[in-house]
Amino acid sequence: MKKIHLLILHAFIRPFLVTFTIVMFVLLMLFLFKYIDDLIGKGLEWYTILELLGYQCIVQLTMALPLSMLLSSIMTFGNLGESYELVAIKAAGVSLRNAMAPLFVLVGIFAGGAFIFSDYTLPVVNLKMGTMLLDIRNQKADFLIKPGVFNSSIPGYSIRAKSKSEDGTILHDLLIYNHTTSSKATNILIAKEGYMHNSVDNQYMILQLRDGVQYEDARARNATRYDERQQFTRFRFRESTQKFSMESFGAQKTDASLFKSHHQMLNLKQLKHYSDSNHMQLDSVGHIIALDTKRHINYFTSYYNQKRDSLKTTLAASGDYSYPDLDLQAINNSSKRNIISNANSQVNYVKDIAQNRGQEYKLYIEKDIRYDIEWHRKFTLAASCLLLFGIGAPLGAIIRKGGLGLPVVMAIVFFLIYHVIFTISEKAAKDGSLEPMIGMWMAIIVLTPLALFLTYKSTTDSALFDVDQYKIKAQKIFNKLKDKVEKFQDRNKSKADTPIAR
Repeated sequence: MKKIHLLILHAFIRPFLVTFTIVMFVLLMLFLFKYIDDLIGKGLEWYTILELLGYQCIVQLTMALPLSMLLSSIMTFGNLGESYELVAIKAAGVSLRNAMAPLFVLVGIFAGGAFIFSDYTLPVVNLKMGTMLLDIRNQKADFLIKPGVFNSSIPGYSIRAKSKSEDGTILHDLLIYNHTTSSKATNILIAKEGYMHNSVDNQYMILQLRDGVQYEDARARNATRYDERQQFTRFRFRESTQKFSMESFGAQKTDASLFKSHHQMLNLKQLKHYSDSNHMQLDSVGHIIALDTKRHINYFTSYYNQKRDSLKTTLAASGDYSYPDLDLQAINNSSKRNIISNANSQVNYVKDIAQNRGQEYKLYIEKDIRYDIEWHRKFTLAASCLLLFGIGAPLGAIIRKGGLGLPVVMAIVFFLIYHVIFTISEKAAKDGSLEPMIGMWMAIIVLTPLALFLTYKSTTDSALFDVDQYKIKAQKIFNKLKDKVEKFQDRNKSKADTPIAR
């Protein structure tokens, strides 16, 4: 028995590692294709890109682990079935269920690790990766001067060079417009040559200029005063140094604490805390809406009752005790207009309260849904590993095909079914069409009967995907239909040959 268990474990671990690596590589390439525009031309250091890719690998575990579990289980039992090792195991008196026992333990360990990972590690990684992606997206592209083209990447400056050296450090025939002093100022600098390099702390770009002249319009400094003796300032130089701040090109570090309350950055304990706080806010807003509405309704009711009592007093003083059913009939037109106008204003006020507070109430409802969805997500990752293994293992034993052919096709089909159901139900839960618990567990609820059915078929040696079996059954059905047609034709022929009695 131990040798059988070691055989199955050895047959499972190798395909699992291979498929996990392949799936992770494919998902990582999809991530790069998606964010390639945000990464190119930003002057990012190699270790920054590696750090981002490392975070993405950890995040993609939520999809790579279930898919590789499904694919490796199909390949493992497909290889064992194709080489008749499963037949030998059953011939030795060991059932498929007993032979799979160590794999159930191993997959259970993976599922437990996935739960711990989704509760403790994934929120931290989501926080770090989210802030890093935001910093990279907000970071400007590298400063690059193209010959003959004005570059305005540095705020307040427009720089043009007629030509430059091959390494890009020496610029020829420079023209620099400076707009930092004032919007009306004209500050132009012309130089034959400039050597460009960064400061020691990489906070500034230094231009060492040679053989140039600088023109400055002094009128913009004091536009209200006219000085005919000093309209422009011009000075020539042999050598000059211009310093440009590169602050706008550096990666600005976003404060990670700004996103700590986001639902994807929380573990189960924090989700419980924020969910309880959100419920308190939700109850408070609902209570305020009810009190405001009730107060204005009571105010209008008391106002109307006061008018009605005044009308009854007036009618009683005049000797008329026939109070009409509709009191407005006995009120003059001016009073009617006042009452109706007051009623409309109160209704509009209550409507405005409901709309304004309703938006706030809706936001708290959406946050509550997000917290519930994320709470259930912590468990669905572990459950999906168990479910897809429960589908893949019996499916591989039934199809009895190894390698990367049919097993890969079957794994992709079943994973797409799971992913489509999970995505649609999760979206419905976010929209409020489904309860968060039902939406997050819908795919597992739908596919669990399929896993049980495949397990039953594999233990009973069912030829579920044997094409020859279906051909034989189809041939039997065809022969039965053919016999019925022939009998029907013979019956009609015998009736036609029989003479009709007069």
